[in-house]
Amino acid sequence: MELNFESNLEYQQDAIGSIVDLFNGQASDNSPFQLGGFYRTTTLDDYGKTASNIGIGNRLDLREDIILENIRKVQLKNEITPTDNINKSKLKFTVEMETGTGKTYVYLRSIFELNKNYGFTKFIIVVPSLAIKEGVKKTLDITRNHFKRLYDNPIYNYFVYNSSRLNDIHNFVVDNNINIMIINIDSFNKDLNLINQPQDTLQGNRPIDLIAQTNPFIIIDEPQSITAKKDGKGEQAIERLNPLCTVSFSATPPDNSENYIYKLNAVDAYNKKLVKQIEVDSILSHNDHNSPYMKLVEVKAKPYSAKIEIDANVKGVTKRKTVKVKNKTDLSDLSKREIYTGYIVDNIICSEGRESVEFTNGERIKLNLAVGETNEKLIKRELIHYTIKEHLDKELRLLKKGIKVLSLFFIDKVANYRIYDKEGNPNLGDYAVIFEEEYKKLIKEDKYKSLMEYNNINVDISQVHNGYFAQDKKGFKDTNGKGKLDNDAYNLIMKDKERLLNMKTPLRFIFSHSALREGWDNPNVFQICTLNETRSKMKKRQEIGRGLRLCVDQDGNRIKNNPNINILTVMANESYDQFAEGLQKEIEEDTGIKFNRITDTSFSFTKYTNRKGDEEELGDQKSKLIYKYLEANGYIKKDGKILPQLEIDIEKGEFKLAPIVEDIASDKEELRNNIINEIRTLTAPPIVKKRGDRKTIKLDYDKYKKEDFYKIWNKIKHKSMYKVQFDTERLIEECSKRLHEELNIGNPTVIFTKAGYKIEYSGIEPQEEIWDVIESQGDSVDLPNILQYLQNETTLTRKTLARILIQSETLNQFKKNPEEYKEQTLLIIKEELRRFLVDGIAYTKIEDCYDEDEFERHELFRYVNELGEDDKSERSYKSPYEYTIFDSGIEKSFQEKLEFSNLIKFYMKLPGWFEIDTPIGKYNPDWAILVEREGKEELYFIVETKGTSNIKELKPSEQYKIKCGIEHFKALDESIQFEVESDFEEFKMDTISKY
Repeated sequence: MELNFESNLEYQQDAIGSIVDLFNGQASDNSPFQLGGFYRTTTLDDYGKTASNIGIGNRLDLREDIILENIRKVQLKNEITPTDNINKSKLKFTVEMETGTGKTYVYLRSIFELNKNYGFTKFIIVVPSLAIKEGVKKTLDITRNHFKRLYDNPIYNYFVYNSSRLNDIHNFVVDNNINIMIINIDSFNKDLNLINQPQDTLQGNRPIDLIAQTNPFIIIDEPQSITAKKDGKGEQAIERLNPLCTVSFSATPPDNSENYIYKLNAVDAYNKKLVKQIEVDSILSHNDHNSPYMKLVEVKAKPYSAKIEIDANVKGVTKRKTVKVKNKTDLSDLSKREIYTGYIVDNIICSEGRESVEFTNGERIKLNLAVGETNEKLIKRELIHYTIKEHLDKELRLLKKGIKVLSLFFIDKVANYRIYDKEGNPNLGDYAVIFEEEYKKLIKEDKYKSLMEYNNINVDISQVHNGYFAQDKKGFKDTNGKGKLDNDAYNLIMKDKERLLNMKTPLRFIFSHSALREGWDNPNVFQICTLNETRSKMKKRQEIGRGLRLCVDQDGNRIKNNPNINILTVMANESYDQFAEGLQKEIEEDTGIKFNRITDTSFSFTKYTNRKGDEEELGDQKSKLIYKYLEANGYIKKDGKILPQLEIDIEKGEFKLAPIVEDIASDKEELRNNIINEIRTLTAPPIVKKRGDRKTIKLDYDKYKKEDFYKIWNKIKHKSMYKVQFDTERLIEECSKRLHEELNIGNPTVIFTKAGYKIEYSGIEPQEEIWDVIESQGDSVDLPNILQYLQNETTLTRKTLARILIQSETLNQFKKNPEEYKEQTLLIIKEELRRFLVDGIAYTKIEDCYDEDEFERHELFRYVNELGEDDKSERSYKSPYEYTIFDSGIEKSFQEKLEFSNLIKFYMKLPGWFEIDTPIGKYNPDWAILVEREGKEELYFIVETKGTSNIKELKPSEQYKIKCGIEHFKALDESIQFEVESDFEEFKMDTISKY
């Protein structure tokens, strides 16, 4: 199995571009120097010496003010407060990316982009642990073919630093191709490290001094464990590497992080469906004194009833007594104690081995299991039982989709899973015994019969589960995640990544030491269960991070845009409320996000159209005005906490802005909607759901596969293929015209330096620095092969590209600053090419159809709290599903009005698997609608709901996909109308009425 990596994920491209754009204007060059001496120069005179004595380093020629200008441009684009000043000799940048979104891929691909654009060749990835080191190395291994295809077979070398292989350092220094070193911070942050000692094999030089001469580009993975420590050793060690710059990557950047250039936090990643949804299933332990005591004593099938032991209020005194219950019995009524509020009997299960009672709040108790005062071993059995059950249920749903399901158990003592007798023979520990007992019970149930046959577990149940622990000659050890023994365990897990994902490998349940909290994850982990003997001390973000990544199928393809598949279930030995509160607190502490709070700068980056017709951002001053208005009108407290009245007025359409704010905009409604969207982002629902709240959305068979369904389904069910034809002459004309009008490349300013450096044990100290700044006239610059570059990036022929450049009359600007010319030219040509591709696309209807049975095969879920409330779905009576799921307030409002309008006979939210092929990726439209006028005339609509009905106001990528959608449905049936709508009333009054 080979994992497939996507090269066009927009958020990853944005992150990569943010790094590359920091150095706009930098010439593509490197810095040769002579090995072995205490001084080096950065002049071109060093060329001509023998290769073995010449080191190749990075060089940054940009002036400090230009770098600062680049940084501020990147930050403003990414809605980050701009940096005021920088120090070119200590350039430090920060990228915040949530776990599971591909930060390792982003920084590895950035290496290739930096080399392609600026010629940088020396890169060092600094990691804090053995696990992360192995993870980075593994990612480099499995992306080799991907990067070779993407960058036309580049030559590059990578290695993990090993103090016994100093020749790797020499090769790193002298090689002029891309070189990537992976090194653990503990390998060079102490004076006694070999890398900091003179070595005879390196002519008496310290290895770190040779590395420092290359001026490496430093990438720090998880800086909170490297540069944030109070002793400052990590920071000092990084400085001894003499970095060209450092870019730190983390989901939880430390407080001392500088110059943020890109942010993708936990809430954004969750809301954009870039990671799995998280739900929590809880089994309460006896340590939770705030929970009600319950013990299931008996269950009966005829009639369905049960006996539960509770702590009841008997004449003002709390006494333990046994009560008889049936469905809908409220324990708070029987006990006369508020602590039992919400414990209403929902289901009584009497089948052998599964005897239990489930409550409407999602909690459950099993026969002879007491909650509030119970045996810890029984709690662990419950956790294991329900983890297996959840695993099997998901496996049942995902088996035919080719998605393997994995479950991960964290333990804090190896002996709980594996023990040894006096002769050293391994035996099952308590947890392994419990696992096999519970697995055998569950897998024999009729509903799992197909899984039993497929997995063939009768051969040996031990093949289904295994433990991964550090070990030495004496056996397995409890470890802290930082030693050599852990390295052995990490190696085993990382090397087994693809094997674990293969359906043919029977292993599905993994037991690991709780120290494995960083550096290891697997995309197909769907359940995580912590079996620590005490309440887990592992940070919840670390715990869920092992399974956040979107899953993959057997072809190695990532499953995206399907939140009904990508669900991570955490089995917790604490209540849902405790877990959710703890996770929310961690996110607030780690990222600075304040849930349900508005700050006086919350609207600084909100866009609006000013009275001149230009788009701009509100900025801090206007944001503060809005904040004061919200506070004065009772919408927020003094600390910014959002009050219920704000949401009520927004929902009623009664929310207004102060005239002093509205008057700045040419379109007051647009400004108000943009501010409302920002508020809705700040009041987003919690990112953790309660497992007990998850309900399956059923098909409504009174609507599904009935007459109205088929009326519209038969119109849209066919697939299509597309061809792209465009007028090359017109493309040349439009590209050359835009280049002529928009390009304005100035002469670069170049700094010529000749610097001496004295190398001491304390580091590298500059002895003198003589510099001068002149404006380059471009006549001595080595011009890159621009036709080759543009051809690789656009796939247009060299002849076409040459005509574009010649007709644009801009080649004189190419000489002034080749790198900037390349970038600006490529940007314009790509924009025009994309527009021509879409404008020239032609779809043809084919016989192949979307399979209507997919409606039954793809389960949908909604989460409903104990009050029956759900803010992401609404009951539907004109749709094939009983409930319609929506992704935004606009969709919610639209769906509500679809339900109540007499014009709408039938509609459906098109499912995620209904995708149209386009030249720029898959496209999933929003709605299919059947309109009936005057009881006889029928109209068919495909509707895309957006914040605006003007397609020109949408992002270019959205415009292009919608245009492709229009052509696709036109090819299927001319009677299908495709519309973009922001409001149902507009759709009814303006759109329907014109047909």
